[in-house]
Amino acid sequence: MPATTAPEDCPSLAALTAQEREVLYALGCGLADAEIADVLALPEHVVAGRLGRVLVTLGLPDRAAAVVHAFDCGLVVPGQGPRRETAVAAITGSRRTGPAPGPWLRISVLGPLRARLAGQPVDVGPVRQQAVLAALALNPSRSVSRQQLLDAVWGLESPGGNIVPVYVYRLRKCLRLGERPDSVIRRDRYGYGLARDVAEVDVTRMEELAAAAGEAERAGDLPEAVRLSALALELFRGEPLAGLPGPLAELERLRLAERRVALAQRQADWLLRLGRVPEAIAGLSALALEEPLNEQVAARLLCALHRGGRRAEALAAYDRIGRRLADDLGVAPGEPLLRARWAVLRGNHAGAGPGRAGAA
Repeated sequence: MPATTAPEDCPSLAALTAQEREVLYALGCGLADAEIADVLALPEHVVAGRLGRVLVTLGLPDRAAAVVHAFDCGLVVPGQGPRRETAVAAITGSRRTGPAPGPWLRISVLGPLRARLAGQPVDVGPVRQQAVLAALALNPSRSVSRQQLLDAVWGLESPGGNIVPVYVYRLRKCLRLGERPDSVIRRDRYGYGLARDVAEVDVTRMEELAAAAGEAERAGDLPEAVRLSALALELFRGEPLAGLPGPLAELERLRLAERRVALAQRQADWLLRLGRVPEAIAGLSALALEEPLNEQVAARLLCALHRGGRRAEALAAYDRIGRRLADDLGVAPGEPLLRARWAVLRGNHAGAGPGRAGAA
């Protein structure tokens, strides 16, 4: 697949990740950002971010230059390389590779629930049926009993009866792989579960990347830790499990949202340790807008602004969150935020932050 294998005569492509080469390949084949986002099952802003990194890495001024570069490197061959329709097939085909032969199922819960079979979106039915699939996807390595599914999706309003087997039957039908109707969702004496090596779940991939980032930090490779954490954060497409009903979805929404914030904070700490202060400020500023009452995020933002020589902005940020805490919660800033402000006032870079982030 051209998008994941750099031609030997173009060593500059070796500087790109496989995901960035996919974007460059698709761009050279004539796909717009929205089309690339649909093919790769990514938000458009993530596609735009990857394209931006391609331009910076290759030293290209704009999209047109990136298209030319894709042709110059032999990534896309004029008259021979795939056009829009076959580019979609080529990209999705390359992403089906995995331990299991045949079509590849991808389930996304780090945003509105989505399922893609062989690269194509699948309608998995009404929201309660989607919630059943989400419950299975959030427990990929174990079986979930019928009662556990009822409790997870309906809570105290459990309808009883055969509603779970009916929903499982419908899910098997719309997610069928090959001739076996049970090839995606298995059943054993403990309940239902996703068949092994058939489905890829984004939350599992996110945790793998976060763990790998932690290992990179322990090995002293902070640039790799930043890169891996960025890949993990890209998997979030908005509010996790958005719109899904049930106690499990409600709890997982909160847990996964907190997981994202913790990972973003840890990435900012790594960026500051690397001296990449503008990147840390940009990430923390966006996070502070999303989490206006999170004092740990605000304290890190104060630290980053102070490190960047933007003392007045740091103190203004403190005033803003102080007012929000008073107006919305009726409380004063806590110790981490007060300590960060005091460090800014004293000009103490070492004490301006909340300290080393916890394990991601």
